[in-house]
Order: sequence, then C-alpha cells, then structure tokens
Amino acid sequence: MAANPRDLLLRPIITEKTSQMMQENKYTFQVPLDANKVEIRQAVEAVFGVKVVNVNTIRVMGKTKRVGKYVGKRSDYKKAIVKLAEGNTIPLFEGM
Repeated sequence: MAANPRDLLLRPIITEKTSQMMQENKYTFQVPLDANKVEIRQAVEAVFGVKVVNVNTIRVMGKTKRVGKYVGKRSDYKKAIVKLAEGNTIPLFEGM
C-alpha cells in the first residue's frame, strides 16, 4: 500500500450515473492502475472513517482521438466502485 492512503484515491468520479449510485450507498473513485481491492478498501476506510462492504474495480482503456492528421490516445485508468455499510456516507459527496 502507498505510504499515504490519500495517494491511492486520485479523484472522485461524479457523473449522472454515479450520482444515482450514491442513493444505493455506492461511491466511485479514480485509482492508480496498480491498486488492488484490498488497498482501495483500506484507503477509503482510513481517509473517510467509514465501513466498506464491497469494492468493484474496472479498468478503463483510453480512447484514441484525432486532431486533423494527428492521432493521440487518452491515458488508461482504473475506476473503483465502493459500497459502504448501511448508515455510512461520505460527506464529500453530499449535496451533489
């Protein structure tokens, strides 16, 4: 695990779909590609002081993009969907 658990949670992912998932007590974060489910669980519990029930991870492949004749590629990243125990919430996401 990284020295600081905050280094493992790169940023929250807030979209229309993830906002609906928050009603089910599921929160989505972008994490490093080499992070595993155990490290993600420990980081969320340490940073936010909540009980994590389940962690699902998805590896998202970057899209190929063009600007005129130039072709580039967005970076690959990993998403973690974290389900919290009943009664726990993350105040960072409240009011979204």
